[in-house]
Formats: sequence, C-alpha cells, structure tokens
Amino acid sequence: MKTWNAKTDEVERKWHLIDAANQRVGRVATHVANLLRGKTKPIFTPHVDTGDFVIVINTDKMELTGTKWTDKKYFRHSRFFGSLKEKTAEQMRKEDSTFIMTEAVRGMLPTNKMSRHMILKLKAFPGSDHPHATQKPEAYQIVKKD
Repeated sequence: MKTWNAKTDEVERKWHLIDAANQRVGRVATHVANLLRGKTKPIFTPHVDTGDFVIVINTDKMELTGTKWTDKKYFRHSRFFGSLKEKTAEQMRKEDSTFIMTEAVRGMLPTNKMSRHMILKLKAFPGSDHPHATQKPEAYQIVKKD
C-alpha cells in the first residue's frame, strides 16, 4: 500500500469565524493554530500547508488570567544599541489588540518557512465587524472552560 500525501493544489480551504470575546487568549490560539495548520482535516500532511483561513473577531475583549495584563511584556529591538522597547499586555491591548492574538498563534506554529504563509491566513479584528463576509465563514465554537 502506498502512502498518500496531500498536494497544495488539492486542498480545499474553508473560512472559519471565531469570536474571542470573554475567551482566554491561549485557548483560542490553540484552536486557531490547529485550523491554520490543517490538523483538524483527515488529509493533514506535516510538510504541506493544508490549513484553512481563520477570522478572529472581538480581540479587544479577550481575557488573560492572573496578573498577566501588567506582568506580560512584549519586546521589540531594531538591532541598534539601546533600542530595546517593551510594552505590557495592557498597553498592547489599547494600542493593537490583534497583535496579542497574532503573536500567541505565531508561537504555536512550527518555526519554518511554511509558518510565514500560515500566519497570513489569520485575519484578526478588534471589533465584531470584518470585511470577509463574502467568503461566507462558518462559525467555529470554542467551549469556554472555567
């Protein structure tokens, strides 16, 4: 019996809509990463991008546990001396709440050339409006655990 591998041309890509309001960032990010990679499909092949498109709305209403809003820091560096910048999660939520979701998902994807293409299939929006209604995204439910 021969092993079957998926080819990029044969993959059917769906659009999923995830509402992140009152959801924890990590829980949503794991579901998003699995959808972007295509791990929920029976044709999953590790070296082929078989994933779907994911739209995440209401990123400004996401939750972090404990004191992560003040303790968690995001760093930037331009490779010049003394240019290290840091912002807390609360500052990032006020400035660009989609960055928190994008970075959480980016950390859950494999670190290779394919992950750069996968992260482009993630569309995150701070409010409930998004311009991808013509793609007819399916609502993806995440069960909230308390």
